[in-house]
Amino acid sequence: MRIGLLGGSFNPPHEGHALITRLALRRLRLDRIWWLVTPGNPLKSLTGLAALKARVEAARGLDVGPKVVVSDIEAQIESRFTYDTLRWLKRRAPRVHFVWIMGADNLRQFHRWRHWRAIADLVPIVVVDRPGSTLSATSGRAGAALARWRVPEREAARFAAMRPPALLFLHGRRSKLSSTALRRTGGDAEDGS
Repeated sequence: MRIGLLGGSFNPPHEGHALITRLALRRLRLDRIWWLVTPGNPLKSLTGLAALKARVEAARGLDVGPKVVVSDIEAQIESRFTYDTLRWLKRRAPRVHFVWIMGADNLRQFHRWRHWRAIADLVPIVVVDRPGSTLSATSGRAGAALARWRVPEREAARFAAMRPPALLFLHGRRSKLSSTALRRTGGDAEDGS
């Protein structure tokens, strides 16, 4: 089984999340994508963060298809960090090929994540292009450190089964939408596709 993991606060969940999900499902030939709705991002302020239950319900309300599972697993296992969550998942499902999915804007800040290098050693990482973020992401500290494990996009269909560390950039229909931008504008941000 091949499962993509898209983590975040989903505050609010939006069409940008859906675009990333659809692209990853199709191009990586994943069986499922799990949206891991986090209790809170350790790198961001909790100000304006809706209750976890409300964010989970809102994510489940988006029509992204039957292959998307919305979960609050991090709250259930009392994990605050991606590394801890991934280790827990891999121990419980050793035969599943997990892939971490992130926007290029997140790769630019990846070096600030707790145990970011260990995360790259646990699962292949797929970076989805975001307007204005791809070049700065690859020149950032983590992007530069992981560059030698970058896999050509033409290998996307077999990427989920690759041994980490492995890094893949996916390009497709792009959206300027981000939860941060939506909160800042009151939900009226434009889709940049």
